[in-house]
Amino acid sequence: MAAEGNSMDVLFMDPPRAGSDEKFMASAVKMGPEKIVYISCNPETLARDLKYLTKKGYQVKKIQPVEMFAFTEHVETVCLLSKKCPV
Repeated sequence: MAAEGNSMDVLFMDPPRAGSDEKFMASAVKMGPEKIVYISCNPETLARDLKYLTKKGYQVKKIQPVEMFAFTEHVETVCLLSKKCPV
């Protein structure tokens, strides 16, 4: 989609435990969504991917942990990112 010059308003990302790969995130950023909703099951890869996205012009607006696996150490995390306003 990015190679064809497509754009979008909102991108939903729900990568596997290993997180997203840089090629996908680069394509996502190229399409320029105003908002990204990132759903993660791994806090470590979430932090890594958020670092990439914030360096590419997005800011974290809200983070919400969701307990979907009671009595385990696992947690889903939903993050809302939006494009930074140009200065």
